[in-house]
Parts: sequence; structure tokens; C-alpha cells
Amino acid sequence: MQLKRIEANSEELKLYLDASSADIKNYEARVAEIASKIREQGEQAIFELSKKYDNADINNDNFQVSMAEMEKAYENVELEYIKSLSKAIKNIRSFHAKQLRTSWMDLDDKGNITGQIFRPLERVGIYVPGGSAAYPSSVLMNAIPAQIAGVEQIAMVSPPDPDGGMNPYTLVAASELGISEIYKVGGAQAVFALAWGTDTIKKVDLISGPGNIYVTLAKKLVYGDVDIDMLAGPSEILIVADEKADPGYLAADLLSQAEHDVLARSILVCHDRDLLDRVEKELSLQIPKLSRRDIIIKALRSNGVFIVTENVQHSCEVANLIAPEHMELMLEDPFAHLYLIKNAGAIFMGSHTPEPVGDYYAGPNHILPTGGTARFYSPVTVDIFRKASNLIYYSQKGLEAGAQDIVNLATVEGLTAHANSVKIRLERQ
Repeated sequence: MQLKRIEANSEELKLYLDASSADIKNYEARVAEIASKIREQGEQAIFELSKKYDNADINNDNFQVSMAEMEKAYENVELEYIKSLSKAIKNIRSFHAKQLRTSWMDLDDKGNITGQIFRPLERVGIYVPGGSAAYPSSVLMNAIPAQIAGVEQIAMVSPPDPDGGMNPYTLVAASELGISEIYKVGGAQAVFALAWGTDTIKKVDLISGPGNIYVTLAKKLVYGDVDIDMLAGPSEILIVADEKADPGYLAADLLSQAEHDVLARSILVCHDRDLLDRVEKELSLQIPKLSRRDIIIKALRSNGVFIVTENVQHSCEVANLIAPEHMELMLEDPFAHLYLIKNAGAIFMGSHTPEPVGDYYAGPNHILPTGGTARFYSPVTVDIFRKASNLIYYSQKGLEAGAQDIVNLATVEGLTAHANSVKIRLERQ
């Protein structure tokens, strides 16, 4: 299969990066309409939208997943899945536990105390995608850092199946983490239900988890009513390769991302044109064997690209410009070039670290910034599920020592009442 080739120094690269496969304004109008329905009709609107978009009959009786459904889910999954899930949970917990920051206080020589107090959010909502594919790994990547942060209430939402049930692998993943508050609702309506609350769902403080464009735009709309993790777009992979890279590995990794969605981007950046030819042959050999080949072909035709550079350093410069969600350094010595990489959601080093290692198992979070936002966004961490309060205590001696400076600064800003609140304490000693 042939992919579009773009010279790195061409205007065509800029056009590719600026291109959007989605009519955002059209989607925004639909999301606004859904928001209006949820505000006006509450859960009744949710049930109607579940019928419209998921072809599922959801009502007050089956809206929340029951304990019986949780238990039955175990009958429909393999023991090997549960064993693999347990290992992944251990790795993810271990990685995120290292992120936990502790509250601190600092005492100076005047008896003043400053510091920060970190507290968990009280209640968060996690969105787990469903629909054309189920993602139980997203349960782990959302819930585990929230639990390590100390969040006591976690409400999970995920789209229902047409039969009114929910994917058993997703339910088992939730059960293994002790999550029992689960609702059968997806799309923008799920985001609005979490943000604003319904008769059944108590509103949350933060919504975390990736979803389709409806979910992303809904999160954008409710930001301010609640916090959100990030605004995630279609998934993407960028591979920086040298002439020693295995073309079969490169093709397989490009395909692993393309199967997510027809809007997914698969990008190979390389200076070796002969290697690009061999990767194209591998794509043609591997695609027919894959279950989601129809989605893959559409994604590669629309958004797959080879970017031709001058050398490895030039490839790294292009990679930084794109700032991808997933970046693989398929180089003979990836650590020798790591210092060149500035912008990436996650960096996968070497030929034995394909992107799925991070998606499922290694421990780092797979909820990552997309669409170039790795220039300023970070992956989901324990920190997003916590809030900090600054702590300030000044002694009499400390206030006296800094009083005139505070008064000077307040006066410059024309805030005489601020200055007075300090001066009055000096005058009444």
C-alpha cells in the first residue's frame, strides 16, 4: 500500500499538519443541541439519546450497572485476561505511586511559615470509550491514578451495547479496581450528566478519559463547571526511523494506530527512501490479516504519511514540530538521540518497545496529549486528581519586617485598602 510522501522542507508538510478531517462547527452545533436536551429533560434525554446513538433501550431500571451484572461479567471473560489485567494493574500502580507529592511547610528565621497542602478531589467521573471497540485499559489509566491521589468517589460512564448491557471486559476491569458506580451512557450526554448531575448521577469535580469528537467538544463546553484532563483529538503515532530499522516492525506499528479510527494519523519520518519502499511492501502484506482492515485502509489513505528528511537529526526536528501523542524512536541507538526530543506525549525507545507496550502494560499513562498539544500539555498523572492550597502564616516579627514592602507594592497598584490592612496592625501593636 502506498502512502503519501512529503518532503520535510516543503509547504505540503504545513498543509498536512493544518488539515482537519472533521467539520468542527457542524459537530459543535450537534453537541450544543445535546447539551440543551440534557439541561431541559435530564435522564429522559439520556435514554432517548442512547436509543438514537447506541440503539440501546436504557431506562431507570437498567441505567446503573447492577452487582449481578458485575458478577456475570466474570463468566464471559477468560482467566488469562484476568491474569494479564492483574499484572498491568500492578505496573500502572507502581508507576503512578511515584508521582504522589506530599504536603510541605517551610519555617524561616522570623517564624513565618509557608507551604502547600495537597488534597484529593472528592468526586471524579471517568469516561471509558465503547462503541466499535471496547477499551478496558482506559479504566485502569483513569481510575488507578485517581485512587492513588486519594479520590474516594469514582463514577464511571461507558456506552451501552445494543442489548442494554456493557462490555464484560470493561466491567471486570472496573471490578478488579473496586469501582461499583457505573452508568450505561456514552457520548456528549455522558459528559453533561457527569458535569451537571442528574436524578441518579451526582455531579463530579473532574472528568477524565478520552472519547470521540462529541466527547471532546462536550468536555470543552463544561470546562469551568468542572475540571477536565485535556481535550484529546484523534489518536496518532509518529515514528522516527533510521536505515537500520526493521520495515516489518515499522509497518506493524503504523497499523496499530490506524486501526483506532479513520481519523487516526500514522506518520513515519525517515531519511532513507529505500526503507520507505520496503515499509510500503510490508503494509500490503500485513493489512489483509487484520480484523479492522477497513478502518485501517481509510485512516492510512486519509492521514497516513511518510515524511522524507535529510538525516536523523532533521527527523527529530520534524518530530518536535509535529509534537505527537505517541513517538517511537526506532533508531539503532535511541538514547543517543533522546536529548533532541522536546515535544511528545510518550516516547517509545528502540525496536522492542512498540506503542502497545505503553497502551496496556508498562505503567505510564496512555491518556496523552494529541494534535500537537504535547508542546504544552502533559499525560494524565496523579496530580490532576488533586488540588493544592497554599499555606501562609506570618509572625508579628515577620509582618513588621515585610510591612513597608507590602505597603509600597499595594500603593503602586492603587489599592490603599490593601496597604491599610497591613498598616493598621503596625499602628495597634
